[in-house]
Amino acid sequence: MKLGYACICKTLSEQPKSKRVTTNRTFRKATFEEKGLSHASAVFLQNSKDLLKILKWNEQHNIKFFRLSSQIVSWATEYQLVDLPDYEEIERVLFECGMFIEEHGMRVTSHPDHFVKLASPKEDVVRNSIRDLEIHGEVFDLLCLPRNHYAKLNIHVGASYGDKPKALDNFCRNVDRLSDAVRSRLTVENDDRASLYSTKDLMEVYKRVSTPIVHDLHHHHFNTGGLSNADALALAVSTWGDITPVAHYSQSRATEYNDPRIKAHAHSDSYWTAFDTYGMEFDTMLECKHKEIGLFKMRELLGKDKFGKDIKN
Repeated sequence: MKLGYACICKTLSEQPKSKRVTTNRTFRKATFEEKGLSHASAVFLQNSKDLLKILKWNEQHNIKFFRLSSQIVSWATEYQLVDLPDYEEIERVLFECGMFIEEHGMRVTSHPDHFVKLASPKEDVVRNSIRDLEIHGEVFDLLCLPRNHYAKLNIHVGASYGDKPKALDNFCRNVDRLSDAVRSRLTVENDDRASLYSTKDLMEVYKRVSTPIVHDLHHHHFNTGGLSNADALALAVSTWGDITPVAHYSQSRATEYNDPRIKAHAHSDSYWTAFDTYGMEFDTMLECKHKEIGLFKMRELLGKDKFGKDIKN
């Protein structure tokens, strides 16, 4: 089982500005309108170079699973990537990242932002969602990641819009509009509100468009669909075929700080108990706020050292 963390390596990002390493550099729309493609290109190139640094740091610490930030490229719905002045250099750097990923047996995935809503009844929202997903697919192709669910692009259905069955119909219909670069990698995740979609609900999506389900063990506490966590996880795992499934795990921030003012849904900073695999095999994306520091804590809770090796008693 691979343990992963999402988007930001705190060890590298919380450095003095001149030494900071991050793939999350972004800028406001007004800055893009003022500085144009050259600025967008330079930021994308620097984010790409820093991705390679993060991957190398991860390898040094035996971390084989990483979620790539959607912010690696900003405002890309406003232009074509190939029109960027630094496109050839970006292409070269991302190819190098991809070769490093393959050589070291890593898994890299992404979780496009919450404004991707394929279930929306508004065509302009759907078009923008599709464009955003296609950019993710293009970046993953530049990374030479496989066009299958091992390199998942994970989204939520988005909303129920007052009619859950109709929203699911919209979602499934719009999945069919996606290119192979996206469709072949697309997964869908359960929500943390009963008004939205449980893992059980998402089986309808899987049956109709063959989109595997990412089971979030924390979300499940708030939207069970009448199933235990173990049964819901087993249902999700069954949708992945020959590819190792992915589950998400965090704990409640309200419990962590014993503070009822904090929403129970909020992700914790770190961990205090290990998660239960219920005897199943899957890779786990750890979604705590302390990122790789939380991953090291989880390794400790699982009886391993900082590098994931079993601790001998």
